[in-house]
Amino acid sequence: MLNIEKVKHAQSVLSEAIRETDVIYSPTLSARSGCDVYLKTENLQLTGSFKVRGAYYKISQLSDEEKSKGVIACSAGNHAQGVALASKKFGIKAKICMPDGAPISKVEATKSYGAEVILVPGVYDDAHTEAERLKNEYGYTFIHPFDDEDVIAGQATVGLEIMKQLADVDVIAVPVGGGGLISGVAFAVKQINPKVKVYGVQAAGAPSMYNSVACKRIQKLDFVSTIADGIAVKEPGAITYKMCLNYVDGIVTVTDDQVSAAILALIEKQKMIAEGAGAVALAAVMYNKIPIARNKKVCCVISGGNIDVTILSRVIDRGLLMSGRRTTLIVELLDKPNQLGEVATLIAACGGNLTSVIHERSNEGSDINDCYLRIQVETRNFEHIRQIRAKLTEHGFKLL
Repeated sequence: MLNIEKVKHAQSVLSEAIRETDVIYSPTLSARSGCDVYLKTENLQLTGSFKVRGAYYKISQLSDEEKSKGVIACSAGNHAQGVALASKKFGIKAKICMPDGAPISKVEATKSYGAEVILVPGVYDDAHTEAERLKNEYGYTFIHPFDDEDVIAGQATVGLEIMKQLADVDVIAVPVGGGGLISGVAFAVKQINPKVKVYGVQAAGAPSMYNSVACKRIQKLDFVSTIADGIAVKEPGAITYKMCLNYVDGIVTVTDDQVSAAILALIEKQKMIAEGAGAVALAAVMYNKIPIARNKKVCCVISGGNIDVTILSRVIDRGLLMSGRRTTLIVELLDKPNQLGEVATLIAACGGNLTSVIHERSNEGSDINDCYLRIQVETRNFEHIRQIRAKLTEHGFKLL
């Protein structure tokens, strides 16, 4: 079984290969959440994710015979880069099975470290099945992304660093996919201070660990659907499931819209990029999914920053909607001169900014002189939206 000495040994080994990422206090996110919010910036880790910790430590512990066979792994992207980097460091051949829907940036980054990438149709679990098949056929050494004690020991070093950097932390929020990170963090933290609460956060579209802990037995999902591709896992690990039962204080879920809002908040308030999986912990704090008393210190692990730029623009758009920064108004009015001008003037008087206007003629069943304006407006927040709607209604315009 995992012990604290192994975690400390992992920390010693990793000192030559990774950086100790900063814990940053965020005044703006704290003001919004009502507690003191700190960010553990693993998105600024080498390879852009915490995954390099577990992968590097696992590969460092392989025997010469195991190394000579080469290694194989499966990953949605971040573990792939960690395995590829570590393999290059130790001069080992590496093959990585990745879902064919993995972000192109993660695929190309993995290749850049010298690993051979095998794209597998489906999601992470399908890539895992193919990796197991190749391991059995060719005798490669398999580097599991989460259900392995050496991997968990490597991830646990995140917990050691948090407890050193923020010794009086009250709550730690950790993203959960297969469970390697939260198993390690919760184990390490509870060894140092059992009073610290550790909560896991999963995407609502991939709640495998959430369901398993709730049912007290491992649950396998039929499918997963979330922008947080790094934690889109159908089934948690056997080791990680048991460790979550023993050391984790609770697991919650967040929606993709909430994750998008958290990504946007990190960009705007911290000038920091996080991928979907990396932002779920902050989303849980922002939307009060975790019980945290006012003025208590909470550390959110921002586990990765490898978001595809083609996805980022869509996530920002969704985040703007979720945070009240953009809204769409549908205004019913008579088709006569200056109606649009009046609407635009009223919105401008409230401080709103029109970014798109679509004029639609009447639909079947409406009066012949009716028409509709579909207007997209940039706003400050939800209260600002309410003010604009009230102003338009006050001047006789009907909003649908």
